[in-house]
Amino acid sequence: MLEVIVQNRQEAIEAEKLGADRVELVSAIQEGGLTPSFGTLKQVLGSVSIPVQVMIRPHSYGFHYSAEDMEVIRGDVQAILDLGGNGIVFGGLNSDNTINEQALSEIIKMAPRLDITFHRAFDEVESQETAYRLLAKYRSHVKRILTSGGAKDCERGKEQLSRLVRLSKQLVGPVIMAGSGLSSGNILDVHESVGACDYHFGKAVRIDRSFRNGFDFTVFNQIKGLIDG
Repeated sequence: MLEVIVQNRQEAIEAEKLGADRVELVSAIQEGGLTPSFGTLKQVLGSVSIPVQVMIRPHSYGFHYSAEDMEVIRGDVQAILDLGGNGIVFGGLNSDNTINEQALSEIIKMAPRLDITFHRAFDEVESQETAYRLLAKYRSHVKRILTSGGAKDCERGKEQLSRLVRLSKQLVGPVIMAGSGLSSGNILDVHESVGACDYHFGKAVRIDRSFRNGFDFTVFNQIKGLIDG
């Protein structure tokens, strides 16, 4: 599976045409990705047929959420459901950087059909194995975990990513989706070491590797070909 980051309807449509299997819709990518506006949600969800995973993140001040934050989060999730969507990208942590199970449970209770990607908050936990085992309890909703193996990027996190992939197969839990620092130049090496089924791309598929620009068709097609191969 090839997932790419998009910021609006035009990018989502282009990504689908270029062969993306899934998109992650975000705003404020310069802040690591925040929840997109209602108007953007409505446009994108009504414009593509591939799965759209919507970032649910009310602020960029870490992944610790107050009661007020959770009220905003629940409202944003409900808006997605009301528009016919079911895919979200979410990750909440407790003050000790363990998984905020209460926040996750609150969201899951909102809809039995939610498809959740637990995002790179996972890279800030003390023990990824312990965190994975907890998230595996929610495998019917938490379908995948976006991670670089706790490292700065996937190349540095290859060994840990490989361990997580093995654990996911052992527990039949959420899929490990490798993301951060992937490019056409390293995807084959990373895949050979990690053996994941899902890969997440951001600026590597953009012209001049900038989110200010559209997709680089040549690079996008090259990566798509490598992944399909």
